Amino acid sequence: MYVIGIDLSGPANAADTAIVSFRLQGDKLLLSEALSGADDHSIIGRFQQWAAEEDVVTGIDAPLSYNVGGGDRPGDARLRAAIIAAGLRSGTVMPPTLNRMVYLTLWGIAVSRLLQTIEPRTPSSIVEVHPSATISLRGGPIQHALVFRADVNARWGLLNWLEGQGLKGIAAIEAPSAHYVAACACALAAWKWSIGQSSWVEVASPPIHPFDFAC
Repeated sequence: MYVIGIDLSGPANAADTAIVSFRLQGDKLLLSEALSGADDHSIIGRFQQWAAEEDVVTGIDAPLSYNVGGGDRPGDARLRAAIIAAGLRSGTVMPPTLNRMVYLTLWGIAVSRLLQTIEPRTPSSIVEVHPSATISLRGGPIQHALVFRADVNARWGLLNWLEGQGLKGIAAIEAPSAHYVAACACALAAWKWSIGQSSWVEVASPPIHPFDFAC
């Protein structure tokens, strides 16, 4: 089985999008590929190859739905309360239709629907994830989760912690970007969700909210 983590950055900013691919081996995930600068075409191309080989579990860091009428979806306020209690800032979880979020939401919805069209085998599972929430709610180093977007030392600290959670090979990269670290946390969330070990989950409510949201 492949476990994929995707840190989307909006359709007009594909250069900052990161994707990591892992192969499940026993109770560990082994890094097989890391991509940066992925757009719709490259995402679809890679998933066609992965899905032709094995089942795929994909965690996407972007809203995969929006609330009718705007504002928080059912799980957004609940997750925000959980991450505040864990030590993160309230703005870490934002409504999908907030001005600064709408393009990310647009791309998240588009990518999740594109992945459902892949032949010959459709990816078996898609879940919305939140990397910083995953780190904090799974007992990770809050001090690093708060600043890793700007602090390379915090990124190394998070990669070491993620290695300890079973993601192997991720610290071999020379200069990890914040997007790479976030994508690895996305993969952790997707993997744990796939085996029923999420630390937090909002169950899908189709057709408006067709995917689980998990950390």
